[in-house]
Amino acid sequence: MTQKERQERSKREILKAAREEFGVHGYGAVTMDAICSRHGISKGMMYHYYANKDALFLLCVGDTFQALRDAVEQAMPQIAKERDLVSSVKAFFMIRESFFQDHPEDKNIFEEAMLRPPRHLSEQIRALHQPLRELNRQFLLRIVAQLSLRPGIDAAEAAQYLESMADLSRLLLQKYAADGLIPDAHNLLKRTGELIDWILFGVARQDVAAPEP
Repeated sequence: MTQKERQERSKREILKAAREEFGVHGYGAVTMDAICSRHGISKGMMYHYYANKDALFLLCVGDTFQALRDAVEQAMPQIAKERDLVSSVKAFFMIRESFFQDHPEDKNIFEEAMLRPPRHLSEQIRALHQPLRELNRQFLLRIVAQLSLRPGIDAAEAAQYLESMADLSRLLLQKYAADGLIPDAHNLLKRTGELIDWILFGVARQDVAAPEP
């Protein structure tokens, strides 16, 4: 084995250990010493490649974003075959759910980076997320092009709204699951379809007056 191959193997070992630690314990509870002691990594090797915990966390976040982006790109051709607008959006929303079900450590790293980022790393995380966000936005712009938008709302605003709703829908689905309202995959798909229908078309009829208080 060449020196370069040994170095690459060492980096993979460190990344695997770091992903497990951040994915299970979260940024705040992880230390470089803990990663080394729990995974049999020498401190000399660790600090030879990575200066501190921040560098390792950003490496894990970037790896998670890239893996999810790859999953989205791979699913795009199948999404394009969906028969209607709601089905296309549901399939798009379900990419992340399916990915995170298969990769729970990635789910925890993603949620911490997006929902609870260390403040001093926020800008770097935003930069790492940009390629995935741009891929999502391009898909959502194609979806918006099929909608009859309300007056005063342009395509970019509508796409940004749907992007925000994708994140909100995940939180709502998690709450439904915690409340026992999503016992299986069939109900997950059903609830996802309901949420998307509400997001796209609303929950109230505008031609019906509200009841008197």
